[in-house]
Amino acid sequence: MKIRRFSTLDADFESNLKQLLAFETAQDDSIDVVVANILKDVKTRGDAAVLEYTNRFDKTGAANLNELELTQAELMAALNGLPADQRSALQTATDRVRSYHEKQLMSSWSYTEADGTLLGQQVTSLDRVGLYVPGGKAAYPSSVLMNAIPAKVAGVQELIMVVPTPNGEKNQLVLAAAAVCGVDRVFCIGGAQAVGALAYGTETVPQVDKIVGPGNAYVATAKRRVFGVVGIDMVAGPSEILVICDGKTNPDWIAMDLFSQAEHDELAQSILLSPDAEFLDKVIASIQRLVEEMPRKDIITTSLTDRGALIHVRDLDEAAEISNYIAPEHLELSVEDPLTYSKKIKHAGAIFMGRDTCEALGDYCAGPNHVLPTSRTARFSSPLGVYDFQKRSSLIMVSTDGAQVLGRVASTLAYGEGLQAHARSAEYRLRK
Repeated sequence: MKIRRFSTLDADFESNLKQLLAFETAQDDSIDVVVANILKDVKTRGDAAVLEYTNRFDKTGAANLNELELTQAELMAALNGLPADQRSALQTATDRVRSYHEKQLMSSWSYTEADGTLLGQQVTSLDRVGLYVPGGKAAYPSSVLMNAIPAKVAGVQELIMVVPTPNGEKNQLVLAAAAVCGVDRVFCIGGAQAVGALAYGTETVPQVDKIVGPGNAYVATAKRRVFGVVGIDMVAGPSEILVICDGKTNPDWIAMDLFSQAEHDELAQSILLSPDAEFLDKVIASIQRLVEEMPRKDIITTSLTDRGALIHVRDLDEAAEISNYIAPEHLELSVEDPLTYSKKIKHAGAIFMGRDTCEALGDYCAGPNHVLPTSRTARFSSPLGVYDFQKRSSLIMVSTDGAQVLGRVASTLAYGEGLQAHARSAEYRLRK
């Protein structure tokens, strides 16, 4: 395997880094055309269109959408049918994720000014949310936990899950996760047609207020297109990990941490920064040896060859500067005093501190959400959380005395903007 290696001392370092991070985010026009037609069809024909596409793509053979809705009894049967170790792990992860997100709840507040004017905010939850979960062989119960739990903690009244079941293949761990999280309804539909059904509503699938959850290029394109009709969480790019190491961690550990993202798909990105050149040599040796053991060797190899890199830096301060520029989805700080060092980090989706804190723990059971901003969007975006399922309404109750002061201010500014009705509306409240 040939993985890129360069140094910040190289004259062309900046151009090398930009080239490494470059990712073509432009939509495939052919996918966009297909998705646009599917969404238009679902909006027009409702159930009939969703059923037609589902039977065509997933070969379910259903006669109507009611056949593709799972009952709560089926979800509980999946949970009860799990091996004891899987059920215990699922429950532990659920409890930890819920406990973490309960601390994110926003509260309403208000204050009253001296003249009796009241100002504040009122926090309420979304009424209904749609959760898209990949199905079939690429099934991720952890996605159910990370999307459903914060929604339920926020107080969402109804959570609708859609999950494709190609050839009728249902992943029992995914269904069990839905049961544990309290998902209200589950439909065995996927693709752009499922996104359309959630966004517009059909005779059987209710319209939601927001759609969250990962999916393939068709799902991502559909989410882009329905944004505005409903809210969406984000349009995520390939998975990323950036590791900063001082050279004192077991190189096998670091190699496997890089693999943990590279195995997602060929476009995933794994980068290591270290001031210790000899340590980088050791990690390369570990990569070459350990990759032979990996079932997803071909995917890991392609990912590391095409988009991976080992970068030699002057010191850990420079590593922090580069990290803030990259703004990675996952950042591992495998250094001596990670808590102090983390204060140098401004932009990262999640920060994993210490030699024992591998990114995989965050994917499943640490507690914080694993739905994170990618492709440098951590510069301005945050992890999915309870706050994504709550919204704020401003509270304004102006007293009679307050209206005398604010009315004159508003009137003056309104006339300045040429909006006479605004001005006169405020002036009507002024005492004669």
